[in-house]
Amino acid sequence: MRLRETLSDLNPTDIAEFLEEADKKDLPVVFRILPKELAAEVFVQMDSDMQQHLIESFSDSELKDVIDELFMDDMVNIIEEMPASVAKRILKQTNAKTRQMINKLLAYPDTCAGSIMTTEYINIKKSMTVDEAFNRIRKNAVDTEAIYTCYVTDRGRKLLGVVTVRELLLSYSDTLIEDIMDTNIISAGTLDDREEVVNLFERYDLYTLPIVDTENRLVGVITVDDAIDVMQEEASEDIEKMAAILPSEKSYLKTGVFSTFKSRIPWLLFLMISATFTGAIISSFEDRLSKWIGLIAFIPMLMGTGGNSGSQSSVTIIRALSLGDIDFKDIWRVIWKELRVAVICGIVLGAVNFVKLYLVDYLILKSFDEGVLLLEMTAVSLTLVFVVIIAKLVGSVLPIIAKKLGFDPAVMASPLVTTILDALSLLIYFSIAILLLM
Repeated sequence: MRLRETLSDLNPTDIAEFLEEADKKDLPVVFRILPKELAAEVFVQMDSDMQQHLIESFSDSELKDVIDELFMDDMVNIIEEMPASVAKRILKQTNAKTRQMINKLLAYPDTCAGSIMTTEYINIKKSMTVDEAFNRIRKNAVDTEAIYTCYVTDRGRKLLGVVTVRELLLSYSDTLIEDIMDTNIISAGTLDDREEVVNLFERYDLYTLPIVDTENRLVGVITVDDAIDVMQEEASEDIEKMAAILPSEKSYLKTGVFSTFKSRIPWLLFLMISATFTGAIISSFEDRLSKWIGLIAFIPMLMGTGGNSGSQSSVTIIRALSLGDIDFKDIWRVIWKELRVAVICGIVLGAVNFVKLYLVDYLILKSFDEGVLLLEMTAVSLTLVFVVIIAKLVGSVLPIIAKKLGFDPAVMASPLVTTILDALSLLIYFSIAILLLM
């Protein structure tokens, strides 16, 4: 009894974290002592493995009690993550109308707004008074996830306006809804890309976003908590792609060794094979540069600087693309800006490198022959300038082109850009060296 009272005072997320530390065999016992509504909130916060364990230990009546307390979007998310047999058992505990709605939501592609919306919202009519609107809110609030924002629709469910509870509270009880509703509505379509849709929350400081079909009929809403979940998923996915890892839906500790291996090996194989091009370039110039073997020592520095310069630009552009700050039409503005930045960076790096080559590599390390000292230093430093310029242009343009072609810009981040720039750096370096020294 004391445990029930203690847990009841905690936040559902904290309770879920507490239960994660409990022994699996004790999990159903501890879960059963929670009040019904709190138990449903805690269930939503658990990871899919814990949810599956609990479902398998529930009786049909216990499962129905939990399912009945879930909001539609949470129920759909749980069903999507469960094995077919478990999902089938969940659906058995729902009525025909709920099953029909679940199947409709499951039919939306994972990448679109319809897949993350909930069909539980407050809709009112423009002919209602404020008092009538409050009565409708009280009647439906128990089964609705978001009641702060109410949507004004006509008989055909076409979205006409939006009104907040704050506006209702500040209005007289006999005021008509059509007199206070906002008709400048921010909305999205069911098939709109969910990443672009959730960016609207940040841009317009939204708590909920109405989702409409092609005829502007209100079919659901996306709440801010679901938008944050998508933002986190997309950010994690982009980070993994930028590190040349295939995205995984499971957390790191819950992903098996073989699954982790499978997510990493494809890109590693591709990058390893593509790196043979750099070896081929070195081999093709080997005979002509055999007299200046000391130049080989500067290849890692030039390739590393080129890769770093390209990565800086690519990450910046990928971030701007994800936030909607730039689009393909801005490509020339991006090129012009990156070109100016690249020239400044290249000149500074080249100048500093020239001084470093003289003070460190010549005077201390004796890497240069005095007879060709100036030419070799110039070749290395001049290469650095051109490598930085090319690297920043390539790093900024490739993500934009990738998105225009329908690919994820994140794949054009560090590993792939670095591999491309390694080959370009060598070509530039050897070409300049031959031009100056031969």
